[in-house]
Amino acid sequence: MMDLSRRDFLKFGALSMGAAAMLPGSDAGSAWIRPRFMLVGEKSGVSIYKEPDESSVILYQRQYMDIINVYEEVIGPNGPAWNPLWYRCWGGFVFSGLLYEVKYELNQPSKPKRSTGQLAEITVPYTRSLFYQGNNNWVPLWMYYYRSNHWVVDVLQGPDKQPWYKIQDELGRTETIVRAEHLRFIEDEEFAPISPDVPGGEKKIDVSIPLQRLQAFEGENVVKEFKVSTGFPTGEGLYAIKTKMPSKHMGNAVLTSNVRERIWMGVPWTCFFEMEIGLATHGTFWHSNFGTPMSAGCINMANDDAKWIYRWTLPQALPEEWAKHGWGTFIRVHK
Repeated sequence: MMDLSRRDFLKFGALSMGAAAMLPGSDAGSAWIRPRFMLVGEKSGVSIYKEPDESSVILYQRQYMDIINVYEEVIGPNGPAWNPLWYRCWGGFVFSGLLYEVKYELNQPSKPKRSTGQLAEITVPYTRSLFYQGNNNWVPLWMYYYRSNHWVVDVLQGPDKQPWYKIQDELGRTETIVRAEHLRFIEDEEFAPISPDVPGGEKKIDVSIPLQRLQAFEGENVVKEFKVSTGFPTGEGLYAIKTKMPSKHMGNAVLTSNVRERIWMGVPWTCFFEMEIGLATHGTFWHSNFGTPMSAGCINMANDDAKWIYRWTLPQALPEEWAKHGWGTFIRVHK
């Protein structure tokens, strides 16, 4: 890492404001349609096709972390079967599964409720954190992505004299700062348990590997069902949730600004059910290709679905708990 000069700081400040490229009309020719904004979550990039079909001509490429304006949903005539949704973008069509919808919302800075930290959610496509090396030197560190969760422990004046949040990583307790306006504090009410009157023994989760489907049962009734992405080594068996963490550092534990490093910071609404190799249900902010295996063993799902599972299952976690341990809801994984 190099010292962060004023020019570098302004450059990284612009990077953390990455959604500037998302203004309507930035994809020429479609300014009269209000676009949706999709972040490229696939590190090898995505192809833009002439037709919504992987066998059609590839027109050009978009790279990892690019923001694509999309204007229309299209069902591809040739699938893929698990997710036939494509988007019309400038000049062609892009497959939806390797994209992730983002927004750009700024927030009013405030202090966290508790000295032990308050959970907050990123509300811009991505924002660069800074790490203090001493002697007034701030260096760029990890990138934090839209709807990832992070523990804010303080608010302070950043290098630009504006409010920045101090974030403490749950793995190693490394402290970084992020522009405060880029995070939304998650209110205590958002942790409220779902169906608390249902006995714990009546709640159970069924995950079908062939169908890539999760079903949540209360007794014999399915109360929630959605597509997921499993992957090797997701194994068959009967498990129970043992540890919940609303923010989890997954992947390598290294200090780096390399966005292609195998690191996922602040993976949201994580419920570990296999502790030896670390398998969990959790939210996903790098793809939306649910219905086909995409993971390294965990059960990927949309963030809203993961948050629902977090609140519905046992053990019940309180808003201030970085990790909640206990013997909880059963999860059956089968083929």
